[in-house]
Amino acid sequence: MTEFWLISAPGEKTCQQTWDQMMVATTRNNNLSTNNKFNIPDLKVGTLDVLVGLSDDLAKLDSFIEGVVKKVSQYMADVLEDSRDKVQENLLANGVDLVTYITRFQWDMAKYPIKQSLKNISDIISKQVSQIDNDLKARASAYNNLKGNLQNLERKNAGSLLTRSLADIVKKEDFVIDSEYLITMLVVVPKTSYADWQKTYETLSEMVVPRSTNLLFEDHDSGLFSVTLFRKAIDDFRHKARENKYTVRDFQYNEQEMNADKEEMTRLSTDKKKQFGPLVRWLKVNFSEAFIAWIHIKALRVFVESVLRYGLPVNFQAMLLQPNKKNMKKLREVLNDLYKHLDSSAAAVIDSAMDIPGLNLSQQEYYPYVYYKIDCNMLDFK
Repeated sequence: MTEFWLISAPGEKTCQQTWDQMMVATTRNNNLSTNNKFNIPDLKVGTLDVLVGLSDDLAKLDSFIEGVVKKVSQYMADVLEDSRDKVQENLLANGVDLVTYITRFQWDMAKYPIKQSLKNISDIISKQVSQIDNDLKARASAYNNLKGNLQNLERKNAGSLLTRSLADIVKKEDFVIDSEYLITMLVVVPKTSYADWQKTYETLSEMVVPRSTNLLFEDHDSGLFSVTLFRKAIDDFRHKARENKYTVRDFQYNEQEMNADKEEMTRLSTDKKKQFGPLVRWLKVNFSEAFIAWIHIKALRVFVESVLRYGLPVNFQAMLLQPNKKNMKKLREVLNDLYKHLDSSAAAVIDSAMDIPGLNLSQQEYYPYVYYKIDCNMLDFK
């Protein structure tokens, strides 16, 4: 279960008391969740107007950063070709797995100095993650182009004899080259028609060189035969071959072109290998950066919302609950009982919603206590 509930409640006589009450209600009497204190430092409060405006900005920033975190992790899965175990072991925050990072969260004073105003801290985070988002677009675009071009070339070298590139199949000695009158053509013949081909190819049209056919290559369904004829008979031969269900491939033997294709494939393959390592390293580092930024935004949201709801002086306990999956509904009920005195209107709405099946409050998810969900499941494997 990788879902966490980040909540806060005002300090009773002390914040420790608030924590103890919540622990008794959710773990000591029953096994509803695993809990950790969530440490938020003494941030600068600022004015009420600023807090109200910041509350909206932080909500937008939260969903933007979550989107970037998921994009980076999903792209990591694409680059690692979806080997799930490899992806998970690369999705770390500050060198540890995500659950460990969140449950032991410590504010990063060096990156986000708490002497700055809340607005400045959120601007620093916003700029940082926007930069990651832009870099990801540029890097993904370059790597995807490379990968796409390589796949197109590989596709040309695979598939059936009717469509695939023939460059890696034929050799110079299979062709009559530089003759004014003669030309070697390549014909795809179904396996079931080999005997017919051998009997009839010399008479399909005039001017076919006798005994000039050779089988050069086979796949599951057909074979590639060469046949030599006079240039002036090309059109007639094509037409007669089609009538007999043989396919003449358009192919001129050109060593330079064929070598250029092979060289291009080698170059793209080498480039892809060269870019792979640095790209994975970049994704690892920037996944970590974006995820850390995201959890700091969650901390800012809890702080701002707690001050707006519970007032000054700042006195609240932030707590991180990891719900036991089977007991999520029960946990919600226990928390509502514990905190309904904080906001009777929210409690009334929740109580009535519980009585009306099918009424979904999750759009606004408003509770008498401050609540934010953190979902650490980053990957959407298709």
